[in-house]
Amino acid sequence: MKTIDYIPTSKIERASKLVQTGAKVGVNYLKYYGEKMVNSDLTRDKLNENNAEDIYDGLKSLKGSALKVAQMLSMDKSFLPQAYVEKFSLSQFSVPPLSAPLVLKTFKSNLGKTPYEIFDEFNPNSVNAASIGQVHIAVKNGKKLAVKIQYPGVANSISSDLALVKPIAIRMFNLQGKDSDKYFKEVEDKLIEETNYLLELKQSQEVVAACKKIEHLVFPEYYPEFSSEKIITMDWMTGIHLSEFTAINKNRELGNQLGQALWDFYMYQIHILRKVHADPHPGNFLVNDNNQLVALDFGCMKKIPNDFYIPYFELVNPKILDNPQLFNKKLFELEILRADDSAEEIVYFTQMFYDLLSLFTQPFQGETFDFSDAEFFGNIAQLGERFSKDTNLKKMNGNRGSKHFIYMNRTFFGLYNLLFDLKANIIVNQYKKYE
Repeated sequence: MKTIDYIPTSKIERASKLVQTGAKVGVNYLKYYGEKMVNSDLTRDKLNENNAEDIYDGLKSLKGSALKVAQMLSMDKSFLPQAYVEKFSLSQFSVPPLSAPLVLKTFKSNLGKTPYEIFDEFNPNSVNAASIGQVHIAVKNGKKLAVKIQYPGVANSISSDLALVKPIAIRMFNLQGKDSDKYFKEVEDKLIEETNYLLELKQSQEVVAACKKIEHLVFPEYYPEFSSEKIITMDWMTGIHLSEFTAINKNRELGNQLGQALWDFYMYQIHILRKVHADPHPGNFLVNDNNQLVALDFGCMKKIPNDFYIPYFELVNPKILDNPQLFNKKLFELEILRADDSAEEIVYFTQMFYDLLSLFTQPFQGETFDFSDAEFFGNIAQLGERFSKDTNLKKMNGNRGSKHFIYMNRTFFGLYNLLFDLKANIIVNQYKKYE
């Protein structure tokens, strides 16, 4: 794969790249509408493919938070055209890496030494490159290690990148003025946390200590002595990415075993630790030769405060979900309904979220749940299509819900999709045996 010798770090350079990308997308639309005049049966498939290609090509050279947004979008398989999902999924673990000279410069500026002075062996060519950093293989005292190096300028460009993306997001999600600031601040704060590898090191060690007792789940060991704010070193873990495994696996029992480990891991974090690994995409999980799930990368951890956790999970209870008074109360507690809503907005959003929650809470309603159920995911896709075509929704104030929904919803979207890919049938409350 071609390497990168330079990443644009200034606000002007990054803005120029985004403007260039926007111009390409504009040309794609002009071409599409021109062809549509000649051929009325033309679908948007080719338009989506061209736009996904151009947007991804623009973002992958910027890396950082711009590419992280693509990664987040790729997890929403039910709400995004397939062309975007396929292209943006590459941002999970396959983007152009930094060149060897840039890698050596990063080591020298962060640890004061070259990697050859620190490790017995070091491969300057990365084996894995994603949105915020890339991974290299090293050896120390006979032990094979994975060394993750953060791209230069990523941390400093987060605020300016989000400022550039903000007007587009406001239009896409129909957000209203300054009320939307809390959502962007939540994303910005979390992205800034992800660029602090010392924080990731601490979070990783805490998660490993708390969750290593979960069956069929393993973690790498981390090495503070070979880590810094921009470099983190851990055991090299062998295995294949979860997406590669699910593409070839025919063993339903093994899919159930791995899916149960994944489900228990997430439920234990959410309900016991009250903090969760909010980045459940296939690039963060491997399946090793012992048929164990390997969990990697704990840069994105979401703390779940009680005043959100309690009403959020109370809505899983059908007695509350199906009680109009109690349901209404919880919607206000979660900021889904607002004091300044019109009567029309209250009726509309009450029905909208009743439909959403009635569907999304189904996995919690019985002792077991089969994530291979195509009807369940088909209903999610239909609901997404219904809302995307709803002209009334575009007229409403789109600022809905506590800021904590952003990463909690991302977590459940990602988790559900991984379990669907595994075709896993899980025991809902099995995680409680690890309390």
